[in-house]
Amino acid sequence: MTLHFDPNSKASANDGIFGLPFSEKDSQVIYLPIPWDVTTSYGKGTHKGPDAVLKASEQIDFFDLEYGMAYEVGLHMKKQSAAIKKANLQLRLHAEKIMDADSDSIKKSKTLSASLSKVNEGSDQLNESIYLDCKKILAQKKTPIILGGDHSVPFGALKAYAETYPNLGILHFDAHSDTRKAYMGFEHSHASIMYNAMTKIPKIGKLVQVGIRDFCEEEYSYTEKHNKIEVHFDVDLQRRKQAGEKWLDIAKEIVSSLPKQIYISFDIDGLDPRYCPHTGTPVPGGLEYHEVTAILAEIVKSGKTIVGFDLVEVAPGPKGDEWDANVGMRLLYKMTAAMLASQKKIRSKL
Repeated sequence: MTLHFDPNSKASANDGIFGLPFSEKDSQVIYLPIPWDVTTSYGKGTHKGPDAVLKASEQIDFFDLEYGMAYEVGLHMKKQSAAIKKANLQLRLHAEKIMDADSDSIKKSKTLSASLSKVNEGSDQLNESIYLDCKKILAQKKTPIILGGDHSVPFGALKAYAETYPNLGILHFDAHSDTRKAYMGFEHSHASIMYNAMTKIPKIGKLVQVGIRDFCEEEYSYTEKHNKIEVHFDVDLQRRKQAGEKWLDIAKEIVSSLPKQIYISFDIDGLDPRYCPHTGTPVPGGLEYHEVTAILAEIVKSGKTIVGFDLVEVAPGPKGDEWDANVGMRLLYKMTAAMLASQKKIRSKL
């Protein structure tokens, strides 16, 4: 395909993600924007994340010292689903009724119980839709990437990837454990994504969590007892660095515990909040941007393969503040490049 754009000039989001003119047909990587934050329990706005990242992608510079020109394989973002947008707005109203009530009230009230059922049914429908979309793209030997939205949205993708790559390893960057069981009654809460993945998708071989620093006792007990879960708590990582350990050694240790094929689930609040101040549930502490990219580089150098990933919980700030989206879109491009390098579809400079 002949590209009708100059990679050295300013991009325009009007032409597509990162200003690229690729159609879906001509692209290897297909981004699926999911404007969904029905069950977010603190800050709102992650449903606006995909639009914000798309707009911020105008600021990209394509050349990467580690991975060269990743865009050349074809990167395309699908249009957002009007049906998902509509369902998100409608179901959010039902979810807020649940959030404002206690568990006894929900059990006693037919109205509240009906609202909870509607949210759970709507979440199931979303999961099935994403699952089918990802299965279709994977069958074409292309790579679907989920761009959220809150952290509940990758469930369908995880299911599709695990069926395609048995014994799949999940590398989970997050401030939160996300292993609550039906948090607040929501069966597919953003706080339950990893619990659901490990209990409902048996073909997942391992879950490695990095940066975790906000969780309840039940979650701690669950992850400690689960033989397929390994957690690198933020406090432990910080203490190791303070004791003089090199981050590259820590990164190699994290990568070594993962299976050959890896799916990355990246909640942006895994980063230090100064990179994502408007995300729904920011937590002090967290990873540096270059600590994340070092882990990505270690995966590529190890010979293991990043088969896919998601990026979630990017929430735009007030009008004129594009920082969260700017960080998000750069992370999106960097993870895409690392993934393609690990798949040998572009040549790594590492």
